[in-house]
Amino acid sequence: MRYTALFTLFMAAPLTAETALTADQFDAYTRGKTFYYAEAGTPYGGEEYLENRRVRWSFLDGRCKDGHWYEDAGQICFVYEDMPDPQCWAFFDTPGGLMARFENDSAATTLYETQKTDKPMQCMGPDVGV
Repeated sequence: MRYTALFTLFMAAPLTAETALTADQFDAYTRGKTFYYAEAGTPYGGEEYLENRRVRWSFLDGRCKDGHWYEDAGQICFVYEDMPDPQCWAFFDTPGGLMARFENDSAATTLYETQKTDKPMQCMGPDVGV
């Protein structure tokens, strides 16, 4: 009996982990926050989630791109000022934080939340420097 209960509990976990967030769930989880992401333990980028589904993305190089997101067929799709083609992801709320799987590519980049903060990202203005 004990093994059956353990097996049932173990088998239920992947179903929960593999249920992508809806647009409303994603918005409630991210709005007003800045998230930093890594891929395979390497810093990847950060995104600030603003009101009205607006976003600000950076590859952590001091340059930011403004954009917006929308839901399409269960995916969260982003369009940025310099990238008119949507970048669509499936987001999951995991025990370790947000996980995002890129859906536009069969190699499927997977990002993991490494930090969540209420502070905005630091972005340099265009052409700052010498």
